Amino acid sequence: MWMFILPLIAVVLLMMPLIPVYRKKVMGKKAKHAIIFNLCAFFGVCVLSVVLPIGGMAFAEEAAGAATASGAGLGYLAAALSTGLSALGAGIAVAAAAPAAIGATSEDPKSFGKSLIFVALGEGVALYGLLISILILGNL
Repeated sequence: MWMFILPLIAVVLLMMPLIPVYRKKVMGKKAKHAIIFNLCAFFGVCVLSVVLPIGGMAFAEEAAGAATASGAGLGYLAAALSTGLSALGAGIAVAAAAPAAIGATSEDPKSFGKSLIFVALGEGVALYGLLISILILGNL
């Protein structure tokens, strides 16, 4: 039971600095610093959880069997992160390129082909992330 409660407590504690940001009581530099601190703390906890595994210290036999399962679990996590973060990056790229392409096309219809290339390049990022996740899943 503690195996489920302790990670939940860690996630709640990591999200605490962002509550004033979401309620829009903290804005500007303070919000930016809170978000940067939260991201650094989150990745620090992730690194510590990989470097210092706490669960399998007492039972070496069970830990050896769990190592292969956790390796597969980290592979699935890597595939999910590569797809998710690349799709997020592609969405940000298309959100910036598509309105500019529409504006350029409305001023000069001949620039449609050139502006469409920039939108397609943004979508290519998501395809590369999907390709990487397929390669990771193929090695599991």
